[in-house]
Amino acid sequence: MSASPLVESTHGDPAFPASLTAITAAVVGVILNLALFFAWHVLWPQGMAGGIEWPALAIAAGAGVALFRFKAGGIPVILVCGLAGLVLHLVR
Repeated sequence: MSASPLVESTHGDPAFPASLTAITAAVVGVILNLALFFAWHVLWPQGMAGGIEWPALAIAAGAGVALFRFKAGGIPVILVCGLAGLVLHLVR
């Protein structure tokens, strides 16, 4: 299978990889911004004065361990964390 003419025509152009790098950096910045936004609102639902939501922190830490230490898949981790959050909500 050969590459398309469009891809081959941009092979020697240094501006094309530079623009892709800038787009990648922008997308990573947006993802990081969203992660911090959601972490803030999940861990401190009443603001800093309300204290930290310890069960949410435990679920997030467990997800991090499952993803990075045990190399678990993203979808199963999301499902288990969602189920854990639902159980905590129903128990309260």
